[in-house]
Amino acid sequence: MSTNYDGGRASRSRGRPRLEINRDAVADAVAELFAEGGIEAVSIADTAEKLSVSRATLYRTVPTKEDLLGILFERSTRELTERADAVLADIVEPGEQLVELIKLQSEAAIQMRSYMPVFFGGGGLPPDVFMRWRRWSKQFEKRWSGVVEACMDEGRLDKTDPVVATRLILGMIIWVSRWYRPSEKITADQIADAAITLLRLKVAKP
Repeated sequence: MSTNYDGGRASRSRGRPRLEINRDAVADAVAELFAEGGIEAVSIADTAEKLSVSRATLYRTVPTKEDLLGILFERSTRELTERADAVLADIVEPGEQLVELIKLQSEAAIQMRSYMPVFFGGGGLPPDVFMRWRRWSKQFEKRWSGVVEACMDEGRLDKTDPVVATRLILGMIIWVSRWYRPSEKITADQIADAAITLLRLKVAKP
């Protein structure tokens, strides 16, 4: 019974929630709500329903809609950063690094398509969440621009302003989240291959 989660009058210690809220599960629930109805569909009540807990139980850990968006933001940026850092740590050659970063970003654009435009556009986001997103974006962009510049220095990309080029590449791939439709059966690898071809990226042969 849901009242077992909220009441606090029965056998459990006063003030301690019976259930521990998993933040990754919260992020999954918020992402599902985004997919179903956009940012307007995200609420404490609907997230609690997704998690099969009472609103009071969720509220103890996540008291506001802004906190829900913050949890999704934290999980999304953490995963993208960890995966990008793994690429840079495991691969030495800049051309191969860029290929893998493009593949990674293509996958992310598909997986995060319901809410990525909201984060990058900032529309409807609480100011603190949007500012955190912007700070993260600058650091993430630096990772990319370092690889893009190295590719230019090695002649794997045509020479131009690396920062502008990085923003154009990221913008191209992020836009996937706007037009992607599962029914078209276009894969992340196909998207990445098309982007790599457009860039005329010269990759060292194994």
